[in-house]
Amino acid sequence: MEEKGERPPKKFKVQKSASKLMATIFWDSEGVLLIDYLPKGTTMNGQYYANLLAQAREAVVQKRRGKLSRGVLFLQDNASVHTARVSRQALKDTGFSKIDHPP
Repeated sequence: MEEKGERPPKKFKVQKSASKLMATIFWDSEGVLLIDYLPKGTTMNGQYYANLLAQAREAVVQKRRGKLSRGVLFLQDNASVHTARVSRQALKDTGFSKIDHPP
């Protein structure tokens, strides 16, 4: 109920919201190495993530000369795409040293 002198409640128009966009970002202490935007209609899965790991390795080779031979420590959470068999193998193939994420 509105009292005398009060404005009626605002009515909001329903608008289609902007669609979600997923970005995967790899960075180190010197800055961003790689940004990947998941294409619309694509699902992040183990194989897609494994391909990203290969791209991240290439970004380290190109942008951080010599760092790969000195060793790269890699931290990720325990998301299912990170723990998928194909992702774990791809991480081994990069030569990165994985830092365990707490459960």
